[in-house]
Amino acid sequence: MESANVIQGNTNSIDIKRPIAIRALRRSNVRKKIADFLFDISPSCSYTSDIAYNIKTTPTNVIGAIRGMGSRYKEEESLIGLNMVEEKSCGKNIRLYTLTNFGKDVIEELRKR
Repeated sequence: MESANVIQGNTNSIDIKRPIAIRALRRSNVRKKIADFLFDISPSCSYTSDIAYNIKTTPTNVIGAIRGMGSRYKEEESLIGLNMVEEKSCGKNIRLYTLTNFGKDVIEELRKR
């Protein structure tokens, strides 16, 4: 149990976050598709319904995967929680999403495998 506490205490470390991010992407097809889509359009941003349309899922699933939603999409395993995606607010109720540099590194690593 002690080692689990040590790992939780150091989750800001890139060495710790990378395998956690890869695991989260492997566990959720929606998270993986969102990250792949944002990688392909990078450095541009996109909004929820556009992401949903392009990966063929619902906007609710996109919001859950990006920000976390209840028990289905845990906040700590969300793309924002993993520091893979960044949210940018543009005016009234418009939220745009883009991959962070860490997110780009993880997707590149997965594509090489």
